[in-house]
Amino acid sequence: MTKLFARFVKDESGATAIEYGLIAALIAIAIIGGAKYVGGEVNAKFNTVGDELKKATPSTGGGTGDTDG
Repeated sequence: MTKLFARFVKDESGATAIEYGLIAALIAIAIIGGAKYVGGEVNAKFNTVGDELKKATPSTGGGTGDTDG
């Protein structure tokens, strides 16, 4: 029984698995944060380009630019 308890105390595989899990979680949080930031920047750039294209396109709706009818 004493040998079993001593082996259980010396076993660090569970602690290692927890450490790897924490590292993976931190990496995932960093990736999600970076993707949100980059995604917002890319979205803003596409909106800017889209607005400039709308300004450059001549309207064909009788001069009002309203295409809803």
